[in-house]
Amino acid sequence: MAMAAVARRRRLLNDDVIISLADTSWELLDISGSDVSDFGLGKVVEICKSLRAVDISRCDKITITGFSELVQNCHSLETLRCGGSPRSDYTARRCLGIFKPKLNDMDGDSWEDLDTMEIASGAESLRWLVWEKIDKDSLEILSTECPRIAVNPKPSPFGFRGSAVPREALQSITLDDPTVKDIDPTTWAVCGFNLKTVSSSLLSPSELSVAEKFRLAFVERDTRLAPKRAKNARQNQRRAEREWMMTNTRAKALALASQVSKSLHSWN
Repeated sequence: MAMAAVARRRRLLNDDVIISLADTSWELLDISGSDVSDFGLGKVVEICKSLRAVDISRCDKITITGFSELVQNCHSLETLRCGGSPRSDYTARRCLGIFKPKLNDMDGDSWEDLDTMEIASGAESLRWLVWEKIDKDSLEILSTECPRIAVNPKPSPFGFRGSAVPREALQSITLDDPTVKDIDPTTWAVCGFNLKTVSSSLLSPSELSVAEKFRLAFVERDTRLAPKRAKNARQNQRRAEREWMMTNTRAKALALASQVSKSLHSWN
């Protein structure tokens, strides 16, 4: 989780990274502001069966499909953080129907009178929804049709047991902060990053944290492979040009004319 948190802060978190790091023991998942898509989120949901708090806010690549799969397949999900960007807000609004409880011809005066088993679907485990820029219409729909879900809850001033809002549902916190509390924030600084400068100022390799080793290894590998990628690109370009000349009659004629012209000049 620490490596995933650092990768997210370094803006390196995508489907490949989160899938490779996902572990069955995870109960929290923070992919906010990342490039994780429906595919990556779906794979993590398959691996992490015990997720109880998830932050997908500002994830513009997560659509209604990923949102729906998360809510309906995470049976332990209690806290969901969403919205935060125009695209994410739009996706959340389109998914309001997922939160609504659905009945199978059950009688009752209110949702609170129903047992959990009487609800066919509708994110029955979800209790806390953090949506920073929720619009008035969406808030009204959730308040009237999804009374079990508290939207943008505030901590109880009395701290009564059973009524306290969990840490994961507070707007002021970042979900994955506890996983990186012992890691130097400079390790995920994006602007002005210089590998040599940072490496010389850090501790010896044996004293580096796991997250720092992961970050340095990634940057070192990317730097090492850059010349090879450039060489491959040039080779592919030349190969494409040769293939085009062989298949294009006019290009082939121009190439032959050029060779003949060179031969005549050499004889002269």
